[in-house]
Amino acid sequence: MRLATFNLMHGRSITDGLVETGRIGAAMAALDADVLGLQEVDRAQPRSGHADLTRIAADALGAEHAMFVPAVVGTPGEAFRAATDADADGVDPHYGVALISRYPVLEWRITRLPAAPLRAPILIPGPERMRMMLLDDEPRVLLAAVVATPIGRVTIATTHLSFVPGWNIRQLHLVRRALRTLPAPRILLADLNLPGGLPRLFSGWHRLAGVPTYPSPAPQIQFDHVLADRRGFDRLPRVVEVASPRMPFSDHRPLVVTLRSRPGTLPLA
Repeated sequence: MRLATFNLMHGRSITDGLVETGRIGAAMAALDADVLGLQEVDRAQPRSGHADLTRIAADALGAEHAMFVPAVVGTPGEAFRAATDADADGVDPHYGVALISRYPVLEWRITRLPAAPLRAPILIPGPERMRMMLLDDEPRVLLAAVVATPIGRVTIATTHLSFVPGWNIRQLHLVRRALRTLPAPRILLADLNLPGGLPRLFSGWHRLAGVPTYPSPAPQIQFDHVLADRRGFDRLPRVVEVASPRMPFSDHRPLVVTLRSRPGTLPLA
């Protein structure tokens, strides 16, 4: 079972500034993930050619089960408002997260996370150097699915937490609480905006991969994580491979984790 998380940065290249759907599709196919969590996903945004990036990724993976959930309506950094569940099928520009699965999804669950009430500095990568900007936080959303995998039912979720220090820890506690209402084992594929071992420290969940993913040209920090709840962890297959390949777009690299059952291991109930 191959799992991946990837902050797309709406598919924009940091070298040429372009969003090309062809190279997005090729990159998604190369990941070859059975379940893929995506963050900073555009739908109907002018900056990404009004493309549906979730559908492009799902088609590239040959996945029949996919959901996009907007966190905001409008364009981050410009004019936007918090999305609601009523916006899910709207035609306005949307920006949020997506979960894509080659395995059947038995249940979807959406949990909305409030934005921080203050602005915070963030580093923005460019072709030549990083630059600092003071930005308003955005509302966030957790998208979870109960997936019928070859080893049985597994809850798999994705989210993109706030860049505001402390607020992202508060959101992580809300994520953990929401996911524990769904069946174990539970896996989170996410950009948590928390470096290294901090997500494990503040969540108590197992960290399945420890490799830097940001900034993409020469990663030094791990903001992107694959975490597994300690409850039910012993029922998961073992990690046999971890990768963070370079992609032709985004300021993040994807994080890919391959799990494989030991010989003789029984499927999950």
